[in-house]
Amino acid sequence: MSTELENTNMENEEQAPKTDISTERYLTFRSDGVTMGVSTNYVIEIITDNFITELPRVPDYIRGIINMRGQIVPIIDIRLKMGRGMSEYMDTTCIIVLDIDTVYIGIIVDSVQQVLDVDKTQISPIPVEDHQKLVNGMISLSSQEVLLFLNCEELISTY
Repeated sequence: MSTELENTNMENEEQAPKTDISTERYLTFRSDGVTMGVSTNYVIEIITDNFITELPRVPDYIRGIINMRGQIVPIIDIRLKMGRGMSEYMDTTCIIVLDIDTVYIGIIVDSVQQVLDVDKTQISPIPVEDHQKLVNGMISLSSQEVLLFLNCEELISTY
């Protein structure tokens, strides 16, 4: 009897609708008043309280390194990396640790917002005149808010 039940369950699973391959989950965050998103496929962890060890003679956007359970992770202030000015860190400031092609890297952001399911077919390219290498697409969230997508591969190739 349990074999029949198992067979019925397997048939029902086969008939269940598949997830839409054009949809991807993105963690959204704010940096310098801009809403950005990063694929959750890259996100390892969100850290709200960690000591950053500063390094000498590195670009200003590299804030230092952290030791995350024995893994040394370089930390980049995404605001500075995108050419924006330095700002004081707040209570909502946190580090998003990413795994990009087995390279761990942390980005400092002003705040983390939510996880959104995004239809990848709705993502528009960045206009040429406003091209920012660290951003590889955008989508309108509302009439007043645009979500910019972080280009993770570019992030590790330029750090």
